Amino acid sequence: MAVTVETLEKLERKITLSLPLTTIQSEVDVRLKRLARTVKMDGFRPGKVPMTVVAQRYGYSVQYEVLNDKVGEAFALAANEANLRVAGQPRITEKDGAPEGQVTFDAIFEVFPEVKISDLSDAEVEKLSAEVNDSAIDKTVDILRKQRRTFAQRAQGTPAEDGDRVTVDFEGKIDGETFSGGKAEDFQFLVGEGQMLKEFEDAVRGMKAGESKTFPLAFPADYHGKDVAGKTADFLVTVKKIEAAHLPEVNEQLAKSLGIADGTVDGLRADIKKNL
Repeated sequence: MAVTVETLEKLERKITLSLPLTTIQSEVDVRLKRLARTVKMDGFRPGKVPMTVVAQRYGYSVQYEVLNDKVGEAFALAANEANLRVAGQPRITEKDGAPEGQVTFDAIFEVFPEVKISDLSDAEVEKLSAEVNDSAIDKTVDILRKQRRTFAQRAQGTPAEDGDRVTVDFEGKIDGETFSGGKAEDFQFLVGEGQMLKEFEDAVRGMKAGESKTFPLAFPADYHGKDVAGKTADFLVTVKKIEAAHLPEVNEQLAKSLGIADGTVDGLRADIKKNL
């Protein structure tokens, strides 16, 4: 596989990833068939739910899962093929103007610098020191807390807001007909983190558990689902559960969970400072 790597600036690089829609759909079909063997649904015996029914109810969430997996695999393969030492996680966004039968993504990331060591016998070394301030340490602590966040159900009547995890049922129709992948039950996503299309997130934000809402959603013309790309669907969404994120307190318990030897907050901050 030929991989073209574009240098943006300094250590920042960009790779364009292309995935055949047939590959995505094939994996979606495999996972739906696997799901059909165990899914339980009123009116059907376990394992006897028709595939068309399974696809209508779970197709959207399964497709979302497959896309994430396939893009991640494609990026790892491309980076390996180009012998890149990737630093951190890539920022991946869908790209406009994909060829027919393809979906394309831009992956922007940084690489580790190449260091070539020559003869140092006559080299003069100037010792430099860098100061890590409290603000940088606090930022790292916040990242560690977010990685260990938990969720607790909000009180009845509390509206959903950014950062909340919501569980919803939804059904989308185009010209009065439910489309493939446009229906799901007990689907979870984080509000405000770009996991759903903006119109969908905007509709759910502010809703309360038990509430239902209908709203139009215009799929982008370059949307990866070609059957719905450029079309407007009418969605019915019902919020079943709203959970607020809870970040762990910065205390000895957090320090111990991160493997700090003395189990203290001071020790945690010192360890972060050393690593920064």
